[in-house]
Amino acid sequence: MIVKLFYIIILLLSFSCSQRNLTYLSDLQEQTTNIEDITNDIEARIQTNDLLDISINSLSAESNILFNRGVIQTSSSNGGLTSTKNEAYLVDKKGYVTFPVLGKVRLAGLTKEEAIDTLTTVFSKYARNPIVTINFTNFKVTVIGEVSRPSTFNVPSEKINVLEALGLAGDMTPYGKRENVLIIREQEGKRITTRVNLNSKEVLNSPYFYLKQNDIIYVEPDKVKAVQVSEGRSNVQYGISIGLALVSLVAILVSQVF
Repeated sequence: MIVKLFYIIILLLSFSCSQRNLTYLSDLQEQTTNIEDITNDIEARIQTNDLLDISINSLSAESNILFNRGVIQTSSSNGGLTSTKNEAYLVDKKGYVTFPVLGKVRLAGLTKEEAIDTLTTVFSKYARNPIVTINFTNFKVTVIGEVSRPSTFNVPSEKINVLEALGLAGDMTPYGKRENVLIIREQEGKRITTRVNLNSKEVLNSPYFYLKQNDIIYVEPDKVKAVQVSEGRSNVQYGISIGLALVSLVAILVSQVF
């Protein structure tokens, strides 16, 4: 009984000593309006292993069928257009997309608008007035760690920031370290890891505030949660430590009495 009481006292003291700021952007002044230019807004760029939904529509139904693989648009009996969904285009390890007839076209490193301009120029040699559309089919982010619903989320809008991603995951638990959120990003054959402080308004200007496709957000637990999680694994160690502490305490008391 004494051992359990002693352990409870230690645990309560650890809770009282751990003060975590649970407020996002807590250094923003209250009751004020801040207006500033957005300088860190990024536009998604095509990367290797991306899956792209690419469709080419022109005045020629034959050309549409010939050049399309991702989405094939054909004319219906009443003169309208119908769409048949097929597999997306894969950007290979060298950054190229392989098209029927045309062969390989390098798209890695380009924004959607730049890729559309590139493909429009290429297809203009084979079809009149081609209209090219491109969408990412694999724009997703993963949120794990101390959040309510860790998961991988598809982003149809192809634009999301770290706060929105946390919102999709049900927000952080009270144990999440808001001041030390890890972001893992892979681009151009390199893996980048960085940490952002969501307690500070400076995160709004961080180049990692807006996420890119396939980014991973990891929310670390604080020390109190770490102790709780490891409690079941180390009860024996705690028991031995507390037992030794009690023995030492009893020895000191006995020496003072006698």
